[in-house]
Amino acid sequence: MVLVFLPSKRLWSASFDGTSIEDMTITFITGANKGLGRETARRLIECGHTVLVGARNPEQGEEAAAALGARYVPIDVTDDASVAAAAANVAEHEGRIDVLINNAGVHGPVGDPSDLTAADARAVLDVNVIGVVRTTAAFLPLLRRSDDPVIVNVSSGMGSLALTHDAGRPESHVIAPLYTSSKAALTMLTTQYAKGLKGIRVNAADPGYTATDLNGHSGPQSVTEGTDAIVALATEQPGAGTGRFVSRHGEIAWS
Repeated sequence: MVLVFLPSKRLWSASFDGTSIEDMTITFITGANKGLGRETARRLIECGHTVLVGARNPEQGEEAAAALGARYVPIDVTDDASVAAAAANVAEHEGRIDVLINNAGVHGPVGDPSDLTAADARAVLDVNVIGVVRTTAAFLPLLRRSDDPVIVNVSSGMGSLALTHDAGRPESHVIAPLYTSSKAALTMLTTQYAKGLKGIRVNAADPGYTATDLNGHSGPQSVTEGTDAIVALATEQPGAGTGRFVSRHGEIAWS
């Protein structure tokens, strides 16, 4: 398998050459107001995608969309009504999506798990796993209107049993019980969607240790490096594989 990581290009929009929205790739990204989601949006717009910035906070969502040249769609992935309203909004304005990027995520408690509570677990899983199920279910009818529908789930090597047990990897030195558990669940969910959703490519991306709000900007990678795998999966040609776990260095094992 060969993944092509696209270099930055000048901003391109339909207004430059009269291209209609019917001819463009329409991409919806959750949690797109900052961090990996925002950088993914920026890069995909540069690639010619029509990007819909999904975000829970209206002020941050509107600001990001205006700065990027995208359209803001309110969505709280933990709320059934909000997700349904977002899908209805897109159905009314664009009529379909070609790519769904489930990027919204939270980290949860770090360190000694002695004091973890059910409420802690519910809060993390409701965004990182249940939120993906909720959003995917609502947007499937819009994806099925695409000629080449794609789902990219933003997972993490922190959910890999192999990587978190490899002393040479940074993933093995972090104790984040709920985040790691949720990402392990998300990677398995991805494989099940890939097997069960016929005609839709479903893959997971591992951004790697990237400097974002989730880790206090401690990661050594830039957000641009962290979005390499996401952008690659979102811009593959029809017929590319499904059920894969991909980092910026290539495909990695499901373990």
